[in-house]
Amino acid sequence: MTDVRTLVEQYIAVWNETDGDKRRALIAEVFTEDARYTDPLGAVTGHDGIDRFVAGAQQQFGGLTFSLPAEPDAHHDLARFQWYLGAEPVAIGFDVVELEDGKIAAVHGFLDKLPG
Repeated sequence: MTDVRTLVEQYIAVWNETDGDKRRALIAEVFTEDARYTDPLGAVTGHDGIDRFVAGAQQQFGGLTFSLPAEPDAHHDLARFQWYLGAEPVAIGFDVVELEDGKIAAVHGFLDKLPG
């Protein structure tokens, strides 16, 4: 479980990293090259797609950071976890990730709360 916790923490770090070069390096560490990301607001594939999607979210929610309110739950090659955006969360979501060789191969994101 520790490895999953670390990987999920790195995933959250991707969303919080505003330096483009550092974020790209984190993406390469966390995601497989052909990783898929899907949530109700979009679907992208690969490191470039994930980077653009994260950068867009950061522009929309500048200054807010993501956090993990609880431990991830994992079994086999799957993990699920809730995340918050902001100290008093303006957004709350729930992600299910598929793991492959210690990296994230797919993210299935769900949004429980959105601003407005």
